[in-house]
Order: sequence, then C-alpha cells, then structure tokens
Amino acid sequence: MKYILVVCMVLFFAQQSSAQKSDPYLGIVPAPNSIKKGKGAFVLNAETSIFTDSPNHRAVKFLANYLKSKGLSNSIVNMSNVSNKPASLKNTILLLTNFKTPLPREGYELMVSEGQILLQGRGSGLFYGLQSLLQMVEPTGKASLTIPCAIIKDYPRFAYRGMHLDVSRHFFDVAFIKKYLDVMAMYKLNNFHWHLTDDQGWRLEIKKYPNLTKVGSMRAQTKVGGYKGALSDVFDNVPHGGFYTQEQVKEIVAYAQDRCINVIPEIEMPGHSMAAITAYPIMSCNPSKTYKVGENWGVYNDVLCPSDTTFNMLGHILDEVIDMFPSKMIHIGGDECPKEMWKSNEFCQQLIRDSALRDEHGLQSYFIRRIERYLNDRGRSIIGWDEILEGGLAPNATVMSWRGETGGIAAAQLGHNVIMTPGSEGLYFDHAQSKSDQEPLSIGGYAPLSKTYSYNPVPSVLNEAQQVHILGVQANLWTEYIATPAKAEYMLLPRMLALAEVGWTPTSQKDFANFQTVRIPHHLQVLEAMGYNFRVPESMGIEDTTFNTANQTFNLEPTVEGAKVHYTLDGYTPTQNDLWSSGNLDVAVPKGKKIQVQTIVITPMGKRSNIVKATLQND
Repeated sequence: MKYILVVCMVLFFAQQSSAQKSDPYLGIVPAPNSIKKGKGAFVLNAETSIFTDSPNHRAVKFLANYLKSKGLSNSIVNMSNVSNKPASLKNTILLLTNFKTPLPREGYELMVSEGQILLQGRGSGLFYGLQSLLQMVEPTGKASLTIPCAIIKDYPRFAYRGMHLDVSRHFFDVAFIKKYLDVMAMYKLNNFHWHLTDDQGWRLEIKKYPNLTKVGSMRAQTKVGGYKGALSDVFDNVPHGGFYTQEQVKEIVAYAQDRCINVIPEIEMPGHSMAAITAYPIMSCNPSKTYKVGENWGVYNDVLCPSDTTFNMLGHILDEVIDMFPSKMIHIGGDECPKEMWKSNEFCQQLIRDSALRDEHGLQSYFIRRIERYLNDRGRSIIGWDEILEGGLAPNATVMSWRGETGGIAAAQLGHNVIMTPGSEGLYFDHAQSKSDQEPLSIGGYAPLSKTYSYNPVPSVLNEAQQVHILGVQANLWTEYIATPAKAEYMLLPRMLALAEVGWTPTSQKDFANFQTVRIPHHLQVLEAMGYNFRVPESMGIEDTTFNTANQTFNLEPTVEGAKVHYTLDGYTPTQNDLWSSGNLDVAVPKGKKIQVQTIVITPMGKRSNIVKATLQND
C-alpha cells in the first residue's frame, strides 16, 4: 500500500516542463498508438465528480488511493446508483469498462475535454489508460490539477511485456520486490519473471522439503570482483542468504495482480541446481558426496539426476509452486546443463539405453518432457530458455530466446510461442550501459539505452504466420554483480522505459530523439522524487572526443529535469562546486594550447552522471 501512495503522491505533484507541454506524446511512456492534442485543459478539483460502472476494478481502486494520498475527498460513485446520466454532466470523470466501441485486448480510449474526462478500457486496459492519464497531470500550485485536452486511442503491440529479476545470486526483500512491481506497472509491463532458484541460493519456501531453505538459501561467502582476473580466487567471507515464505509469495502475487502483472516463477532444472542438491543430495548423481551452495559464478557440473526419486521430489515442489502462483506458465529453466555427471553415471547411461535416447543431450530432453507432462496434467504449461527446444516439445511450451534470436526463430518456425530476450540485443540489463571505465562492475557486454530502444522482437526472416508466435519481449536483470537495491535500480533505469516502448509502441510511433531528450529527462525527475535510483545519462551536447580548433561551442543540456551541467576547463574533476551551464558554452583555445572540457550532470538530489571529457587543441 505504501508504494501506491508514494507513486500517486509524486505523480500528483510532478512538475511538467515547457518541453513536455510541447511534446507530441504529452510525456507519456510508452508512446501511445494514436494521440491528438487539443486546446485547453480539464481542471480536477474538489468539486469534480467521478463515476464508474466497475467500482471494484483495480484501476478504480488505484485512483481512489491516488486521491486519498493527497487528502482529496472526491468520492467515486457507482453509475448504477445514480439516475442522471453522468455523460451529460460537467466537471466529471467517467471510468468505463462496459461500452460498445471495440478495442484490442489491453487497449483503452482516453478523451480529455475542458468539461469531462472519459476513460474506457476493458480488463487491464482501464488500468493502463489511468497510467497514461497520471503521466499527463500538470499541478497548478493550488488544490487542483490540470490535464491537457487530448484524444488517445492506445493498445500494446505485444501481449507479453516482461521484466526478470534474479534473486538467487543476491536476495532482495519483499519491500524491494513491491517497488520493482510499482515501476513496472507505471510503464505497462505485465509479466514479472521471478528467478527464484539457482546454484547460489534457493529462495522459495517449500513446506514438504524444509532443507531447501534451511540449507539451500544460505551460502557461506560470495565471490569478490569479476569472475576472472586478479581477484578470481578472492571471497568476502560473509554469509549471504534469505528466502520468501509462502505467505510472502502470496502477498507479492496479489500485489502484482492489483497492478495487472502476472508473476511467473522460475524453478531451475536440471542444471543450475547446486543449492537444491546441497539441501537434498539424493537428487544428485552421487548422493554420498558432500556439496555446498555455490559461492562463485558460472556453471557447475553437478546437476539433478533424472531418477524417479528426483522426479517425485520435483513433483511435490511443483505442486506447492502451483498453489502459490496462479500463472498459466511455470518457468523450468533448462539452460546451461553440463553433461559430465550424466556421462560418468551408470544409472544415467542405462536410462539412455533403456529409453533409446541418442545421448546425454537426449537425456536432457527426456528430463524436460517429463516435467512438461507433469505440469500439463495439472493445467499449466512450461516456459524455458531456448535449450529446451532441443529434443522436441509439446505445442503449448513457450521458448524464451536468450542466446541471440536463433532459438526463437527456430521455435516460431516449429509452431512454438516465443518470448524474445536476446542478451546480444540490449535486453540483458546486467550488461554495461556505456563503454566508460566509470561504469560499475558488470558481467560484461554492452547494452546502452539506444540499443535497447532500437530492438525489434519480430525477426524479418519469419513469415506472417510464424510472426504470430512472437508473444513479446523481456529484459533480464541477473544479479551476480548486483548486491544492493540501489545498484539494481541503477542497472534497470532508464533502460526499462526503453523496453516498455519496445513492447507497447508500434515501430511507426517510436522516436528515439524525442524519447531520449524530452520524455526521459522528465521521467527521471519523477523517478528521483519517488525514491528510485537510476543511471544519470551524460550531458547532452558533448562527447568524449578531440577537436582541432581555436573555438568550440557546446550546447550543454541536462539529461534530468531540474539537474545542472557542471563543468571545468582547468583539468580538474567537475563537482557541484564548479560552474554550470544552462545552454551554450563557448570555449576559446589559444594557439599552441590544449583545453579539456569536463562535464558532469548532477541532479537535485545529488545523483551524478559519468564525467565526459572533450579535448580541444589548437596546434
């Protein structure tokens, strides 16, 4: 509840810049399908009447909390209880789910005039329309709000718009998960992929097998620094652990549902299972061996043994997962499963012979198909990383393509549904956001905002019938090198806003220049006021380069509304104590001299961008 109030409070008082007022998208992220700006504005005040035909709708409840958080007494009236037709009244807001105009799934129509706001949406469309409406709000400085007149007709490009969070490598508490869901909801993302188990920790309470959390949720220490290099054998000697009780999980699932978000749990198998094997060695290929929860990153050779004992235990685990998560899809991982243990294990080799499997890769397919049948029999379907495609799947299995687009293309051509999440296309948010050495430690890779924004989830090689199988897009936040909520938010934002536009907005409506220079600066200001951390983009109008010139003009603009661009010309690192520019900076370089212009963006709350250095030399 407290995050609803925080979101509402900040959006209520968010300042709109003159740039946003002239923005053809009215500051909305993701950009709508169709938007027509009008003249004038609707004024929301204490006398505004609010009517709805669905008083129990989550969007209506969201608006009620919004108003309550600001001490406004506007009541929301059920239309069935009034005799007058609200559509004919002035200074009214109508929130409707029952109407004749056809809308695509999750679509909405928003019409703002000086006398009335009409928001129509079926299902989650009403909620998404409300998010757009809140992004349009302009405070007046009095006990009222203004919303610019406009007509918006909008619906998502893809049904699946997902964000992933790995809580195995580093644990994040319930409060942070809710904060994560809040920002997803603001930007119309509708699937939360919750990576709950891996080699480095089991984070989900399973009552039938208490050792999964008693033993498997705690590792003795954690790798320091990068996977390779001078610190490759250095550890912090600090235990790390944590897990979610079943009551907490149900609380989070309900919280997500109130924001039109489906929670997809991931239970990794048969690889990435060191935590489970440590808790219950009987699930391994060598039960007499002593195991420990993973302390390093990478891939471990010990994997689940495809025995009846293992499958029986996994069945009991999945039964409890099903009870906690209403999601139609259950993610079963299926990636990066080494075969060494299976090759040297007589039981596995005999199973390969008895089942007429071609080899250990066939054994992995056997494993996945057996789990798939178990979940199908219980009304659920599996989703897994693209390795699950090997060996054949049932038509209702969904493939998540992470190793580039190849797996997704092959799956779509075979008639499987696909979610595109290739790490090579800017969708792995654990990758670095720039090539600067000022970026924090990451797993590697390069995923700047522009790369994320430019991704098109529908490969051109697919024909029209095959393209239908591309359900949508997802970005992943793996946390080997992300130990704190602040760093998680830094890696998430603002790239998540780019993901939102990839998943929602038709390519014809996308405009990266507008997104980067107009809408992102405003939304970062809002997010900062809400208490989110984020990466502050470097100043506009300058880049790391060298100029051979006697004079150079830089048009320095901050990348966050309300921030300042501080600069130095004397070779020292710029700070908040240095000069700042609000426009053109003219620099003259004497003959035979060299001047280095260094800039930094500093937000009102003290967040800082990387330093940019432009060298000017007059030879």
